Amino acid sequence: MKRTYQPNNRKKQKKHGFFSRVKSGIISKRRRKGRKRLSK
Repeated sequence: MKRTYQPNNRKKQKKHGFFSRVKSGIISKRRRKGRKRLSK
């Protein structure tokens, strides 16, 4: 039987990566606020 969680790095990055954050505008907000680290 196959396990339920089939990790896929590409999919993960598309959902939670740097560029997805840029696209949703989170990065620019954090930059405006003056964050030291913008994303993990």
